[in-house]
Amino acid sequence: MLSHLRVLDLTDGGASVAGRILSDLGAEVVLVEPPGGAASRGLGPFAGDTPDPERSLEFWATHRGKASVEIDLASEAGRDRLTDLAAAADVWIDDRSFPDLRVAGFAPEALRKRHPRLVVATVSPFGETGPKRDWAATDLTVTAASHAMWMTGDADRAPLTCSVPQAFLHAGGDAASGILIALAEREGSGRGQHVDVSAQISMMQSGQSGVLAHGWRGTQMSRSGGGVAVAGYRLRFIYPCKDGYVNLTLLFGVPIGYSTQRFFDWMDEEGMSNDVLRAEDWVAYGAKFLGGHTTVEAHEAVMEAIERFTRTKTKAELFAAAFERRLLIVPLSNVQDLVESEQLAARDFWRTVEQPGADRPVRLPGPFARFSETPLTIDRPAPALGGWNGAWTPTEPSESIGDGARRPPLEGLKVLDFTWVYAGPAITRLLADFGATVIKVEASSAPDALRSNGPYVDDVPGPENTANFSNVNLGKQSIGLNLKTPEGIDVAKRLIDWADVVVENFSPKAMEGFGLDWARLRERRPDLVMLSSSLCGGTGPQRLLAGYGTMGSALAGFGFVTGWPDRNPSAPFMAYTDYVSPRFATPAILAALEHRKRTGLGQHIDLSQAECSMHFLGSAILDYTVNGRILEARGNASPHHAPSGVYAADGDERWLAIAAPDDDAWQALAKIAGRSWESDPRFATPEARLEHRAALDQEIESWTRDRDLGEVETALQSEGVPAHRVIDSPGAFADPQLAAREHFVPIEYGSHGLLPYEAPRMHLSATPGVLSPCPGLGEHNQSILGEILGLDDDAITELVIAGAIE
Repeated sequence: MLSHLRVLDLTDGGASVAGRILSDLGAEVVLVEPPGGAASRGLGPFAGDTPDPERSLEFWATHRGKASVEIDLASEAGRDRLTDLAAAADVWIDDRSFPDLRVAGFAPEALRKRHPRLVVATVSPFGETGPKRDWAATDLTVTAASHAMWMTGDADRAPLTCSVPQAFLHAGGDAASGILIALAEREGSGRGQHVDVSAQISMMQSGQSGVLAHGWRGTQMSRSGGGVAVAGYRLRFIYPCKDGYVNLTLLFGVPIGYSTQRFFDWMDEEGMSNDVLRAEDWVAYGAKFLGGHTTVEAHEAVMEAIERFTRTKTKAELFAAAFERRLLIVPLSNVQDLVESEQLAARDFWRTVEQPGADRPVRLPGPFARFSETPLTIDRPAPALGGWNGAWTPTEPSESIGDGARRPPLEGLKVLDFTWVYAGPAITRLLADFGATVIKVEASSAPDALRSNGPYVDDVPGPENTANFSNVNLGKQSIGLNLKTPEGIDVAKRLIDWADVVVENFSPKAMEGFGLDWARLRERRPDLVMLSSSLCGGTGPQRLLAGYGTMGSALAGFGFVTGWPDRNPSAPFMAYTDYVSPRFATPAILAALEHRKRTGLGQHIDLSQAECSMHFLGSAILDYTVNGRILEARGNASPHHAPSGVYAADGDERWLAIAAPDDDAWQALAKIAGRSWESDPRFATPEARLEHRAALDQEIESWTRDRDLGEVETALQSEGVPAHRVIDSPGAFADPQLAAREHFVPIEYGSHGLLPYEAPRMHLSATPGVLSPCPGLGEHNQSILGEILGLDDDAITELVIAGAIE
């Protein structure tokens, strides 16, 4: 689909997923490495535990599918070589990991002046502007800055990150989307632009819209291992069973509460209920504890009863009940479970490649999505160092290059949005931000479940009061359409005839039931691009599993690797795969549209949230397929350096993430602390610090515990030590970096007046995203039916009488 694109990739680590996504979609991606290779070549785990630049599983996972060229910027020949490649490239991606890149004259502004067609994407901890643009950072400290960490972990311990670093992966995914949006704009203007991605802001999406609680005058949620704390009550999602753990998405309200009711009915059938549980209305239970009509003790007794029940079952028995009884319960998979999954085998997910440096063929994750017309080919390994000696012919500038006004990149794109909850709406909101016309289909008789999810303005629940719903539905038009009526289905088909793209995220059974599945729509609209996003994909024995990203997180392996080694898994906050999957779905749609532009053909994109999200587990999966090791949760520890942790500061719930990834940072940390750590043999070398990590963590927290959070953070950053406070919702609104980046944007919301929303996750220098209000349900019925579909007033009235329009 993108075989015409040339991409120069000067990234390493998580941000490199941008180049990997573009490579998977067909682009020619050349990784530029410094002499001796990218830093990740020196990071374990290694194949066979043999350190070697060609055997790093971190490098294999990060740079699969790319070519490699070795360039020394200290030499004139090296600088000339890179300049020539940039002159012929379409895309340049960097994350400041290539040594002396900007000193050598390859800063974003200089590149854009020399190469006006070039799309320059940068991924950095805090973005290219703002007071923290040059702050020292690791994935841990960026996660602390993102608010996502505040929501993750056990209430009685420090906040947590995932044992597989995630922040720069999210940023890399956003960079891929931003690049394709900028390239779509270049089709008209002939000019490139700068795509500026802040990992802090990208990772912030992993807290859903909880960060907005303070700005909406609501009560913020807080962490509660494997669940979330709301209004003083713990909602627990992870429970032990006979042979491991399961995720039970225990939520309430319509429609999700019906599944909760069915679960308690099952407990009753098995003789493990009681009169209190039997009498409870589980659909209305959420309003009960939000209104303070039950005690914390009574609520805890509910979860204790659930655990007594789950402990009598195996993972397989509980998972079978998810299908038989329509329950929201799945096992917590480890990497071995993933590799041995019946579902993934049925979908032929795994691929085997001949990897340079490997002793035998390597098994790795396969395509992140299934394209009906242009299947992704995943057969290229990570490159040997400097193996590419090719040359690119410089591209002549387009005649349309000039200084005139530029149109929104996706202006004219028409999107029909059948999605609900979070993952799907997040995809279509990004398309709307950059100019697409998006029509959201919803019915008052079956409203989006996210309308029952806070934070709420002034803590008043209501379908038109929720930040979570409105934050991912900005800029859309809304039609209230009842798809349970024949007339409603007829209107949906007319809207499909209007659309370029259809997006839905139900289980496959739903669209088949409506008669709106791809098998039927392809006959009607062969040029249509349709994305179907579901937990497990459109084929395989688990295809009909319906549920939420909390379940996807468990199935994809994230629940198992997030937590403390001495406790039950915690899992990332809430619906984690809902935050990962848009990073793959959006580039998939944009690539399919590019293919349609060149061929006239549409296609179906079958995207499994679990499958695409596994690509964010990187070397953890390879460590099992190559070395047979199963990664378990390791708190906030890094396998590569110590310290790497989150430490208490003076005050209640005041936490500081600190990391020392090299000796310079360690020496600076020890000097600022004024302790005798430098002379302590336990901490004398990087290896010794890793061995004595627990003792070192205790020493650091004994220093931070009685000190002012801001003072310690400032002192460490002044000496180049990665450190950042763990920000909560009020902290995010007080963060000068987010203010400088204008991340919170005031927008009118119905009768509530101006409220803050989140800006797009990437900033485009020439055509930034433009935000407009979230619609009320059915707000655009008249204009959609009359102006877009051309129906007269009598026809519209008939639809209302028939119950098709709500």
